[in-house]
Amino acid sequence: MEKFFKLKENGTTVGTEIIAGLTTFFTMSYIIFVNPKMLELTGMPWGAVFLATIISATVGTLVMGLFANVPYAQAPGMGLNAFFTYTVCFALGFSWQQALAMVFLCGVVNIIITVTRIRKAIIKAIPVSLQNAIGGGIGIFIAYIGVKNAGLINFTSDPGKNVILEGGTVISDASAVPALVTLNNPVVILAIIGLVIMTVLLIFKVKGAILIGIAATTVIGIPMGVVNLSELGGLNDFSSAFSELGTTFGAAFGSEGLGSLFSDASKIPLVLMTIFAFSLSDTFDTIGTFIGTGRRSGIFSAEDIKKMDTSKGFKSKMDKALFADSIATSIGAIFGTSNTTTYVESAAGISAGGRTGLTSVVTAILFVASIFLIPVASIVPSAATAPALIVVGIMMLASFKEIKWEELDEAVPAFFAGIFMAFCYSISYGIATGFIFYCIVKICKRESKEIHPILAVSTLLFILNFVILAFI
Repeated sequence: MEKFFKLKENGTTVGTEIIAGLTTFFTMSYIIFVNPKMLELTGMPWGAVFLATIISATVGTLVMGLFANVPYAQAPGMGLNAFFTYTVCFALGFSWQQALAMVFLCGVVNIIITVTRIRKAIIKAIPVSLQNAIGGGIGIFIAYIGVKNAGLINFTSDPGKNVILEGGTVISDASAVPALVTLNNPVVILAIIGLVIMTVLLIFKVKGAILIGIAATTVIGIPMGVVNLSELGGLNDFSSAFSELGTTFGAAFGSEGLGSLFSDASKIPLVLMTIFAFSLSDTFDTIGTFIGTGRRSGIFSAEDIKKMDTSKGFKSKMDKALFADSIATSIGAIFGTSNTTTYVESAAGISAGGRTGLTSVVTAILFVASIFLIPVASIVPSAATAPALIVVGIMMLASFKEIKWEELDEAVPAFFAGIFMAFCYSISYGIATGFIFYCIVKICKRESKEIHPILAVSTLLFILNFVILAFI
């Protein structure tokens, strides 16, 4: 194990990696329940999506750990599954089989741009100031997810300004105003208790502070009535779920999937643009996660980055990690789920000390185990995992100190790449606006020659994506 994962070389131990893997799993295990609920709205069977979610997360995370030897976990991405459901299926009218076909093709596109070094070239083209902004921005984004999951804020919108989508989802306009909730809800109170526990443990530099905090908060939640132990009363019957998996497995290639996707010539441009939108979001979500968490932690060292610049093939960790991420989406589509991507919640495991692929292997094993131990995993409330995301987000804000905020030409792009990421609730949209304003600043300063051609092309593609989304 030492020889394979190079634990000593990376300054870690088996115990630390196991704790990190456990931490990552519990901070992202919500996807096991949320993804099936989201995709079920399209007509896909819940049990099939449940298993497809676990299978895609397991395979993608194992490849990340065993091939790339980095502590990142993969699973169907939040945001991308909403795009799959509400935009592709509901708004554009594609069947879920056709949507899966497009996700599979998106995965193929990601593999191509990874093998041809385009993805790597994009990373090299991003200025250091923007890379630091992305790192800090992901910290704010993670913390904001934690604040939301903890139930600490609610939103009030003007009457008559809401749009109710099929399935009951409500979309409000900019009149929605966030506010601190009344602190009389046991879930919110438990989340605050958990946040205090984790903060104290981290201040005293207790090993495994985040995982201990999650466990302690869960236990405290029992007498508070937040944790329901009756859910431990036995294992679910999964026979129906496995039989339903036959409905989605390979559906992307059937007559209702790829077989009909290009049958209507008038819809081909729309199909291509949808695949492009899937790929753009997936690509930059992953790049943002790697840049934001890998630089500060040293997972992608200066030596590794140099190797990525000079070597061919998959010699560096970054090369391997990008390839591992690229194949996960197509695998997920084959089994029956939306885009599989590298999870920003991996930062929780990294903050717990995870530095090698052993962390990912532990997380993958837990995903497999969750098929049979769903009652155990499900009793861990969001109030216990939300504080973990908040404290991890706080740690990642250190990247902002490298930005020259007193200089507007650097501060403006950094603001949009970092702060705007949380406002949009999207890593890729934060990166997009950062790129756009970086180009605007350089053009105003008559320094357009300093804009890397790849960054310029990426910016134009983002603008094109926004235009397309405005008309579909």
